[in-house]
Amino acid sequence: MVELTRVSHTFGSQWALKDISFKLGKGEFMFLTGHSGAGKSTLLKLLYGALPLKRGKARVCGFELNKLRRGRLPLLRRRVGVVFQDFKVLPRRSVFDNVAMSLEVRGMQRTHLERRVRAIIRAMGLEAKSYTPCEFLSGGEQQRVAIARSMVAGPELILADEPTGNLDVDLTMHLMDIFKQFHNYGTSVIMATHSREVLDCVPNARTLHLERGRIVARDGVP
Repeated sequence: MVELTRVSHTFGSQWALKDISFKLGKGEFMFLTGHSGAGKSTLLKLLYGALPLKRGKARVCGFELNKLRRGRLPLLRRRVGVVFQDFKVLPRRSVFDNVAMSLEVRGMQRTHLERRVRAIIRAMGLEAKSYTPCEFLSGGEQQRVAIARSMVAGPELILADEPTGNLDVDLTMHLMDIFKQFHNYGTSVIMATHSREVLDCVPNARTLHLERGRIVARDGVP
């Protein structure tokens, strides 16, 4: 599902990632840990093509990133669900419309689309706000919209950057249960987090610990 070989990335003269190598198989769950600035977000951005791969080799969902033409990026992103750290919801569009976007671009039949969107919104506890513009939601509610949008299309791989950072403990546990449900159905997950509670939710997950762009510890990750 994911294979990186000696991947490095710089911003100017500053190393953001240095010599990163690992493999993640289909249906596996992996946490990225490390302090702010360790390289977790940069690594996730490389995996879904938001940053160009210039050093090393990476294969994600069958796509070789170092050979991937820009015009084929949408094909990769149809197979990868991303939960951004800063939500990236459309503030003037409703919860329903934000979640439905990833299905609309696939041309899904409207009846199927509506059924699937309503189901994930209900699972996120947002049913009462389905037609509320996202600009009127709290930060935690917007984060739940972002998570619903990433999961609604049933991606092969979910990349999540601190997905529970703005949520209370109860909601964090609820959302981790949803991530685990997708994982149990065979979805691979890579999640960046610094939360001990989140790590404890998936005790058998693999873990990569980053410091200053390098892997300094790994648990169960080849």
